Amino acid sequence: MAKRSNHSNPYLDTNEYLFTSESVTMGHPDKVADHVSDAILDAMLAQDPRSRVACETLVTTGLVVVAGEITTKAYVDIPGVVRNTIKKIGYDDPAIGFDGDDCAVIVTIDNQSPDISRGVTEGTGLHKEQGAGDQGLMFGYACKETPVLMPMPIQLAHALTTRLEKMRQNKKLPWLRPDGKSQVTVEYENGKPRRIHTVVVSAQHAPSVPYRQLRKQIIEKVVLPVLPKRLVDKGTIFHINPTGRFVVGGPKGDCGLTGRKIIVDTYGGRGSHGGGAFSGKDPTKVDRTASYMARYIAKNVVAADLANACELQLSYAIGVAEPVSVLVDTEGTAKISEQKLSQIIRKLFPLTPKAMIRHLKLARPIFAQTSYGGHFGRNLPNFTWEKTDMARKLRKAAGL
Repeated sequence: MAKRSNHSNPYLDTNEYLFTSESVTMGHPDKVADHVSDAILDAMLAQDPRSRVACETLVTTGLVVVAGEITTKAYVDIPGVVRNTIKKIGYDDPAIGFDGDDCAVIVTIDNQSPDISRGVTEGTGLHKEQGAGDQGLMFGYACKETPVLMPMPIQLAHALTTRLEKMRQNKKLPWLRPDGKSQVTVEYENGKPRRIHTVVVSAQHAPSVPYRQLRKQIIEKVVLPVLPKRLVDKGTIFHINPTGRFVVGGPKGDCGLTGRKIIVDTYGGRGSHGGGAFSGKDPTKVDRTASYMARYIAKNVVAADLANACELQLSYAIGVAEPVSVLVDTEGTAKISEQKLSQIIRKLFPLTPKAMIRHLKLARPIFAQTSYGGHFGRNLPNFTWEKTDMARKLRKAAGL
């Protein structure tokens, strides 16, 4: 990474800088919306793997609105899926302000546009092969900052929200409620993490817990067990519920929308983002599938030790199968030329929608699990895009 200066902090020289990323819990209103959209998608794919789904969700006080375009042979009780999903997240008590049993659910669904379907269905558009469901640009990123090859700030932010959820679910912190956020600022020196500068945790809570108890227990039972001890020092700053109170939260406290946490979903602001959200979209949508493939490729490039960091851009035109462009950026760390690396990637990796879906096994109901905790950096069985099974082939093709 190029050296950056931080002129707002006189204690940092030009070789040092701060970088911050945030995460949110599954009970954050935007993540509730993402989870509902992906749960509906999974229910469709479980019955009909060829389902075309673009499902958008809005959640607010006492109300869930599900809208979008869906073409499928499946029959799904959408209100039932919505209610069960909300209760699984933890909104199962009217006293919290949002409840899966008592909220109203409005569903307004149309069929996928036949003009879009022409470009995605083989043999019906201008091109015979299954094309991309839309135009757009997608990015994948990987670096050596963490064992899972993710940037450290976003990986630690996810670890904090995951720990918050665990402490709530196992009732070790019984006063926790579903909504919550985290933020981690890492201090870098010469492009490498040196220390954790600041940690922010905002956790929704029952009104009965005193602030001092809340702060003490979150630091002791949530924050410190997660952070690498070597990176925490006496100067590390902790902001715990900085307003002093966070009782009203979830959809009652803030309206939630599908696709409003795309930076949380990806790399926490490191690298680039094409702007397309993931949740509620079936695998024919390149916003999702090409982003997963780009992460898969970037991670394998770094795992193969061909670069210390790799960002891959893919771009597509609606109805066209092959990508319009493939761009590799290794931040100046590549062991071979980026042009050669791009050629190797095009040769080794499938980049058409149909081939990407097949290679990553995406025509399955696996997406609700992605809608919280980040889509990347989690080595779970169904997260095929996190595998590094192509690293050896990449090294061989590069002549290393």
